[in-house]
Amino acid sequence: MRSELIIDVQPAEVSIALTEDSRLVSLQKESRNISYAVGDIYLAKVKKLMPGLNAAFVDVGYDKDAFLHYLDLGSQFSSYYQFVKQALDDKKHLPSVSKMKLLPDINKNGSVNDVLQKDMQLMVQIAKEPISSKGPRLTTEITFTGRFLVLIPFSDKISVSQKIKTTEEKLRLRQLVESIRPKNFGVIVRTSAEGKRVAELNHELKTLLKCWEDTVANAQRAPLPSLIFEEESRIVSMLRDVFSPSFESIYVNDAETYNQVAKYVSLIAPDRQDIVKLYAKDEPIFDHFNITKQIKSSFGKTVSFKSGAYIIIEHTEALHVIDVNSGNRSKATNDQESNALEVNLRAADEIARQLRLRDMGGIIVIDFIDMNKAEHRQALYDHMREVMSNDRARHNILPLSKFGLMQITRQRVRPALDVVTAEQCPSCFGKGEVQPSLLFTDVLKEKLDYLINDLKVKKFIMYVHPYVDAYLKKGVVSMYRRWKLELGGGFKIVADQSLAYLQYKVVDQDKNVIDLADEKDLESSSSKSKNKAKDRNKED
Repeated sequence: MRSELIIDVQPAEVSIALTEDSRLVSLQKESRNISYAVGDIYLAKVKKLMPGLNAAFVDVGYDKDAFLHYLDLGSQFSSYYQFVKQALDDKKHLPSVSKMKLLPDINKNGSVNDVLQKDMQLMVQIAKEPISSKGPRLTTEITFTGRFLVLIPFSDKISVSQKIKTTEEKLRLRQLVESIRPKNFGVIVRTSAEGKRVAELNHELKTLLKCWEDTVANAQRAPLPSLIFEEESRIVSMLRDVFSPSFESIYVNDAETYNQVAKYVSLIAPDRQDIVKLYAKDEPIFDHFNITKQIKSSFGKTVSFKSGAYIIIEHTEALHVIDVNSGNRSKATNDQESNALEVNLRAADEIARQLRLRDMGGIIVIDFIDMNKAEHRQALYDHMREVMSNDRARHNILPLSKFGLMQITRQRVRPALDVVTAEQCPSCFGKGEVQPSLLFTDVLKEKLDYLINDLKVKKFIMYVHPYVDAYLKKGVVSMYRRWKLELGGGFKIVADQSLAYLQYKVVDQDKNVIDLADEKDLESSSSKSKNKAKDRNKED
């Protein structure tokens, strides 16, 4: 299977698309200035105790108070809080976790009133990003994640990934980590550590320990509430979770991000650093690799998958509902039961892809086409478990109920990715009336003239819908060529599949967007055309 990673860096957000045999299977989008991301650590203050929920609301600076449940305090909360209190009381000295004596675990069935008090200062980590109207969810069980290891202060446990199959390798890794692990620090050995030498693991462990020490030092200097730890590069942190040495290529359209990614890959897989490539063409990178078209067809309420069959996806506050329909399949068999099984199996493939693609979490209920035979229902259940086996998010799948419903729970740490595929009319903004589309080329020429002669911008790219691009460039002496001769050849017009029909976008040579959207384009074009006509009549 040919896997590629395409990274689209825009001023406002970064998008990472994972393709398998050129088919989009995963899409991640993240704002470049996002706050309260999973893994960030804050110095915070307990604002209110909620004994009925056995939880507390904590002030981390978000507009909604963050939520900290008793079970998210961690079993070693007593040792953790003793350390935090010592660090914050004596800000001139950095306490050592390795030298302290761990206190007994707190009661698993205890009450939040037993361990927390109002105005208590804590170091908390974001476990779930804000979703809908809810604030972030927190934990005081701090972890630092690397490529091979996860470091857990105030613990003595060593855990090895269950995806490492051989008992000999598990034992080898456990012994290696035990020999380099500092006292009172627990470690989780990740799947990517399989086959790694002790020098590589030791280097990463020291890096994670340095992150912990820097975080505590930041907490001693920071006011309340404050961010005291975040990933150096969110792009690298996103890449760390999806990276695989089996990737054939990683394409990046930004030079600075390319250097970050190349440096990261050279550290974790030196023999694979040549797979990182800089994309420098004017055509949008997602258009070039056919990602934009796949996004348009894969997101939305209705998704077709094979021979006319389709699924309908609905989102609610509590769960996601998916309905499977056979549609007008042209190759349906005469046997209704076999036809239902075939549609359900293909639907299972598409649903597994959609869960990864949209990062849908929480409860998912699927209404498959009814099947009477128990062996067919079991075959569908087994197939769904098989196609979901590559999903990195923790999930649990239940067999079909007597109503033909399958229930899935999937780990949710971020809001589900919701890409709007319907396009708002750029001319009427949903009002229902547009100016004559025939005048759109006049608008574009006016904009080009305004940019070149009034704003003195000589080099820029104007992106337009592919149909408009084709119209402008048709013929030997095209409209595009005449404009370049008349106005100067420093600009380019390039097709962009993400734009609506009568929409355009202009970026300068540094890829900064030049905002021209506030002007009443079509009205000015229409009035100028009328004025020109009047002038001609006067001349006649």
